[in-house]
Amino acid sequence: MLETSARLLRLLSLLQTPRDWTGAELAERLSVSARTVRNDVERLRTLGYPVHGTRGAVGGYRLGAGAALPPLLLDDDEAVAVAIGLRTAAGGTITGVEETSLRALAKLEQVLPSRLRRRVSALQRYAVAVPRDDRGPRVEAETLSVLAAACRDHERLRFDYRRHDGTASRRDVEPYRLVNWGRRWYLVAFDIERADWRTFRVDRLDPRTPAGPRFTPRELPEEAVDQVRRGASSAAWRYRARVVVHAPAERLAERITPAVGAITPVDHTRCLLDTGADSIETLAVHLGLLGADFTVTEPPELVEHVRALADRYHRATDPQPQKP
Repeated sequence: MLETSARLLRLLSLLQTPRDWTGAELAERLSVSARTVRNDVERLRTLGYPVHGTRGAVGGYRLGAGAALPPLLLDDDEAVAVAIGLRTAAGGTITGVEETSLRALAKLEQVLPSRLRRRVSALQRYAVAVPRDDRGPRVEAETLSVLAAACRDHERLRFDYRRHDGTASRRDVEPYRLVNWGRRWYLVAFDIERADWRTFRVDRLDPRTPAGPRFTPRELPEEAVDQVRRGASSAAWRYRARVVVHAPAERLAERITPAVGAITPVDHTRCLLDTGADSIETLAVHLGLLGADFTVTEPPELVEHVRALADRYHRATDPQPQKP
């Protein structure tokens, strides 16, 4: 009886994954016959679990949505991953989920077996997190929920928006995606008044309720999300530079991501890289990792630092003169 109960729990755990399982796959995972799998599925149905089954070559079993919440079954790695995620959420950028995450984490740790509690405890004790900058932007969990629901239901959004210079405006948009970049959240949307795609900092907008009418989704350009990454990184740069890289634009694009900077072809042997960093030293290091010759003319601080680095590297490879 104990063996049967353990097998049923294992079967229920497999069925909770978002996919269809054939009888043969379940039999192999559980090391039983296909007939035993069918009997176990019937037992689960008797217990109230809505296990749906389809026949045919592409048929299989799947756990449907039911009136009762089934027990959440996690394997060891899944349980540890959930614990780490909850701990991270407790110190994240979304306001209002910290206390909830800690409560959920406390409940999870109470039911974890000792071997898993030791793994989670070791990660919490020896994994050092960078102190959070409380001055950074925070986003309300309710605001994210409203925006995500509008994206899902294809409902127009109206909100008040504050630009980086403090000016306020009212926007009417068709929302499509929420993008997380570091500590910031962005909304990718089609601005109705401007008839163009725009990105908005979520911490700078205040949704107006109720949401607007439904809209027919447009085709989301691939570059819309890439534009968020480029804009988010460049907004954080303290120093910017336009560098001529002596390599084809296609080759340079294979070595860097859009977050590093924008590439503009000059000719078949050169391209222009618009990039930046938090410090001149970091910017110089990044340029040295491009794997190609480059010419830098601005800003003056970068030119002087690259020249000093060139002299230092030259001295490092030159034989030192012998002292008499």
